Amino acid sequence: MAAHKFFGAIRNLRIRTVTSQWLWTVGLTATLLVLPFIIRLDGRQHMDWLQFVGRFHPSLVHLPIGMLVLLPVLELAGMTRLGLRDAAGFVLTLALATGAVTGVVGIFLAYGSGIVGATVTRHMWGGILLLIELLVCVAARPAWVSGQGQRIYPALLAISLLTLTWTAHQGGSLTHGSDYLTRYAPGPLKRLFPPAASDSAYVGSVYARHIHPILDAKCVGCHGASKEHAELRLDFYEFLMKGGKDGAVIAARNPDRSLLLQRVTLSPTDKHFMPAEGRTPLTADEVAALRAWILAGASPSATSIPGIATAAENMDLPLQPVGDYSNLMNEIHQMQVSEGAKLVAVSATPSDGLILRTIDVASKFDDAQLARFQQFAPFIVEAELGHTAVGDDCLDTLSKFTNLRALHLEGTSVTGRSLGKLSSLSQLTYLNLSGTKVTSDALAPLKGMPILRHVYLFDTPAEATSPATNNTLGSAQ
Repeated sequence: MAAHKFFGAIRNLRIRTVTSQWLWTVGLTATLLVLPFIIRLDGRQHMDWLQFVGRFHPSLVHLPIGMLVLLPVLELAGMTRLGLRDAAGFVLTLALATGAVTGVVGIFLAYGSGIVGATVTRHMWGGILLLIELLVCVAARPAWVSGQGQRIYPALLAISLLTLTWTAHQGGSLTHGSDYLTRYAPGPLKRLFPPAASDSAYVGSVYARHIHPILDAKCVGCHGASKEHAELRLDFYEFLMKGGKDGAVIAARNPDRSLLLQRVTLSPTDKHFMPAEGRTPLTADEVAALRAWILAGASPSATSIPGIATAAENMDLPLQPVGDYSNLMNEIHQMQVSEGAKLVAVSATPSDGLILRTIDVASKFDDAQLARFQQFAPFIVEAELGHTAVGDDCLDTLSKFTNLRALHLEGTSVTGRSLGKLSSLSQLTYLNLSGTKVTSDALAPLKGMPILRHVYLFDTPAEATSPATNNTLGSAQ
């Protein structure tokens, strides 16, 4: 009689335990389902601490993935070794716990950084579905271990692994791009997975050969099919012209009103500067190409545009080595500290020369400051003086930069009356005078410079009388 009551109490306790476990499962499932509606992804950036915590998501996510891949191996081995079966139960619980933490941290990342898009949404809901399936696995496994419900738990585990695979693929698309599995696939296989949108109609155009590669390399990582910061996509022409949450980003024939161009030309210290998060910024040539394309009407099909060189014109001449500046590194560092402008090495080889960059101090960098860099003139091969405070007097100093190959003077007060002083620069191939007061007559002294092939004259008095604003100097006059 006593034994009967004892076993009855154990049975009742087991029933209450199972009931309680399923109630917890239902409650946690409901919580997971409503979480995205509580923390709604609205495409705006939020508190910095959310982004800080969220950036641990890519590291944490490997823990539950590894455990779930190991789990079926333990379950199969546990059929002959009971100790491994106990270990499998622990691994399942641990996978659920780490998966829950990883999921919450992932939502923090998406909400804090303002990332939206179909792939983000699929990745988030895939993670939530996986957690719900693991909750049910934890609740159903005891019955399977005791010999009841032989098919429920294995089926749930198999479904969970399929969900894991699909969700991980969405995460891979976010990190590496939506075509990371097909990018290098053989042609026949690649044709089975064509992109939803296409720029195939524009093959051979300036947009396809020059503009799209810039956007693809520098912008699509955050503004593509996988991620849509500010609801903006730049991976196809249609989306580029559509714009995003802040409206159109391209104003045809008006570069100064084009939000895209405004953002990529801000100071890198500005919170609105793009590309963000320390990614490689656009080069001066890339910015110039974007500006030229927008000024010409932002056409997707035009095959030639003033201001963008053709392939033949863009062939590099052999570079002449400059001297070794290694013994001047202390002086270079002191000059950068005192003046704010930077001398950046072209490469790890000193004979490749230095680039003078003034973007951080552009508004304050004038002729006098430029003159102080004259001691490094033999080693400077590119001078980025665009939008600085230099004027015509800077040409006296620049005439001593004997190895100068590229000179940016766009947006300065240069009038061109002293441009002839640049004729001594035998290596100069690129000159950007856009946004200055240079006239076509002022360009005449430069006719004798045979390798000066690229002259940019956008928004200058010379532009109105020039059939082209790039290509060779002869066609720019």
